[in-house]
Amino acid sequence: LRFGTFEFAAMQNNPQLLVELLDYALWRHGPGVQTTANKAQAFLQAVMHRHIDLVVHWMRVGFIHGVMNTDNMLISGETIDYGPCAFLDAYDERMVLSAIDTGGRYAYANQPKIVQWNLARLAETLLPLLHSDTSHALAMANEVIGQFPTLYKEKWMAMMRHKLGLSQALASDEDLIIELLQWMQKNHADYTNTFRDLSAITMPVGALYTDAGFTEWYQRWQLRLKQNDKPLSWSVAQMQKSNPFLIPRNHRVDQALQAAISDDMAPFDALLKALQMPYEAQEKYAHYRRPPAPDERILQTFCGT
Repeated sequence: LRFGTFEFAAMQNNPQLLVELLDYALWRHGPGVQTTANKAQAFLQAVMHRHIDLVVHWMRVGFIHGVMNTDNMLISGETIDYGPCAFLDAYDERMVLSAIDTGGRYAYANQPKIVQWNLARLAETLLPLLHSDTSHALAMANEVIGQFPTLYKEKWMAMMRHKLGLSQALASDEDLIIELLQWMQKNHADYTNTFRDLSAITMPVGALYTDAGFTEWYQRWQLRLKQNDKPLSWSVAQMQKSNPFLIPRNHRVDQALQAAISDDMAPFDALLKALQMPYEAQEKYAHYRRPPAPDERILQTFCGT
């Protein structure tokens, strides 16, 4: 059941059809909501929370969906159409890979905003079910959708704290997080490997980590870890659960696809086996961590993949 399913139903100008669709959606995906005072508003709230959780995890692992229209978003809190999807290599919040996204609408950092925009479109379809008075219905819809920025930021901050092993919230955390991402953007640092390297807690090894901007940030992070209300072992465990050792890197996926076209499934089978436990540091799969060489970079992905 897509957001677009509700848009299509709303276009039929048949109020009973919308009522039946909502009841069916609640039967499938939210039976507890049926007993609330206003089930349409509670349904919208539930769908919003599901998609906030989803996009927060996308941001956590550097995933770019690529084509987040309302037909590809499901009320279950899932999405479909993974042809143009991709993962970040070097961190770039403006990264776009989908060939059809010429304006950057679905860029990595824009994904939360697009989720909110799509939820607003879903809310529009529910207006007749929210209240018989249009003005009142709009106010009810806006009350829900207006919560999105705050709810998303709270969950994003909690997720980023886990990526950095921070056990409780301090006011200085946001600056610490943003400054790391800014350093990564400036220095084209690999998103996945940087966070996984930090997960060892000890100073990462490599030329990039000798940069003065990083060493200054690292020292401040170490001091922040000492303010935790949990032991260092908790931080290490949390970071290793939040930061994958491996992701399906775009160039590796492309290599598997190209080999499969020639009836060679070995690269696909090997990649799939390596990715079965992406958070476990298995050195035999360490070569899959390597970012693409310049001539291996995937610059565009396609809906027909």
